[in-house]
Formats: sequence, C-alpha cells, structure tokens
Amino acid sequence: MSERVSLTVGASHAGSRLDVFVTASVEGMTRSRIQRLLEEGNLLVGGKILKAGYKLKEGDTVELLIPEAKELNAKPEKMDLEIVYEDEDLAIVNKPRGLVVHPAHGHEDGTMVNGLMYAFEGRLSGINGVLRPGIVHRIDKDTSGLLAVCKSDRAHLVMSEKMKEHDIERVYHTVVRGTFKELEGTIDKPIGRCDQDRKKMCVRQDGRRAVTHYRVLETLGSYSYLEVRLETGRTHQIRVHMQSIGHPVMGDPLYGLVKETTAAGKKIAGMDFWPGQILHAKVLGFEHPVTGEYMRFDSELPEYFQTVLAVLRKEE
Repeated sequence: MSERVSLTVGASHAGSRLDVFVTASVEGMTRSRIQRLLEEGNLLVGGKILKAGYKLKEGDTVELLIPEAKELNAKPEKMDLEIVYEDEDLAIVNKPRGLVVHPAHGHEDGTMVNGLMYAFEGRLSGINGVLRPGIVHRIDKDTSGLLAVCKSDRAHLVMSEKMKEHDIERVYHTVVRGTFKELEGTIDKPIGRCDQDRKKMCVRQDGRRAVTHYRVLETLGSYSYLEVRLETGRTHQIRVHMQSIGHPVMGDPLYGLVKETTAAGKKIAGMDFWPGQILHAKVLGFEHPVTGEYMRFDSELPEYFQTVLAVLRKEE
C-alpha cells in the first residue's frame, strides 16, 4: 500500500533544502527518489510542488506520498557472473562487455540483474521504489568492469549518498583516437540530453556539471591509451567528454567515428568482438557503507582490451 507522511518544519530545520530535509526525516529515502516524487507530484510543500532546492521556512508543512514499491519485472537467471567480493551488505561484480546491467524495454531478460537475483536468491536492496534491484550505479552494455551491488537497504542508502557526493574512486582505462600534446588534462563541461537525438548525451551549457580527469599511459600510433578518473558520474560522461575534445573512444558506436580509417583500426574492426567501445571500469574504491573500512578493487584488463593494445603496439 502507499504510505502518506506529513512533516512540519521546526526552527532547527528552517533554511534547509527540501530534499535534504526529507532525506534526513524519512527512512529509506534518497535524493534521486525525492526528485522522482517531485516530478510525479507526490511531494508537496503547503500544497504546492516546489523544487528540490527550495529553502524551507519554519512552520512549512511537507506532504509526502510514497507509492508502494513496484515488483521488478525480472526473473532470476543462472549466469556465470564474476563476483570478486561479497558480504552481507554488498558485492562487487566484474561485468563483461556486452551485458546489459538492468532490465529495460528490449532487454527484459538476460541482464546482470537477472543473474544477481539468481546468485543472491533475491537478497538485494529495495531502495528507490523498485524491489530488489541492488544497483546504485551502472556502466554501459559495451563497457566492461567493476560495479558495486547493494544487498541491504542500509548499504544502498549510504552508497547512493557517496555517489551524490562524488566520494567513490572510479578509474577507467580506454583507448581513444588521436594523440595528445599534454599528457594530463581535465575536461570540465556540463552534460545534458541532446535535443536532436534523445538517445544521446552532449555538452550543453544548461546541462549538469561533469568533470573528467585523464592521463596518457601510452601513445600508440594514431591512438592513445588513457587512464580516466571520474569526478562526477553523468550518463556516457567519458564517451561524451572525449568526443567533445576530438578524441572519441575507439569503437564507440554512438559518439565515435563511423568507421576506423587507420590500418590498425581496420584490422581491429574485423575482429569477432567488434563493434563496441574500448572502455573498462578498472578501479573502484570507497569506504564500506557499514563498517567504514576503505576498500579498493583493481581488475585486470579483459582479453578484448589486451588484444587491442597488442595490435596497436605491433602496428606502430
């Protein structure tokens, strides 16, 4: 059943942001879910729909309707997932490229969530209005690498806030087109959804702030092997940012080149694993959401990535 919550703002919370106040006052609430409740008209202040950043006044009445959590329309599937760490609150999975993380239209089954539901027998968190998803962040279908999965609601709440506060170390390795004069750099450009193509993201002034730090590990002919550190976590951030400075991720079907024109690129394009971007989530580091212990996971480059590097080194 849906749950109704009524809150009155006291003197100690006057001046607080609406989203911060509700997060602190209602158990199991995250800022992302608050935003959705606002968009759906389920969060009112004095009978009005206001922005998440609205500064509350003493005596304000906050009315909150929490819809009943929806059952995830997904069935457990036995899957060969590489679980590199697991405890009662969370797990770390090394996702292969080509695997969709969460069920969606066109991908109702065969996703990582289906596999997780089987592996953990449904013991996944139920935050954000959908039962048992466990997912606090995602990586693209054709990106490989480390992903944190929450098995308890207490872990999910803390990890969601860590994501919001950019308090998680996320390091990617990638191969991009072109070479760099400076071996290190930072891209600080806002990202939003493109008006012309709603499937794509793009740099736009009214977008959300996005910051990417990169370092050249190796120059390989007409390509560069990079280490990329995310300060923020926007959709397709690395792919959009690298394309925006003229260095698209190699093999990116959405933001990259229509076809590879170099000899090495053509050779790689003919391999069995193509198409797909050469992008791997290599490092994931954070304080454990329950114990507070700092944990850092570093995955090996997958075979497809190592093959690309070997071909490029040979073609130099």
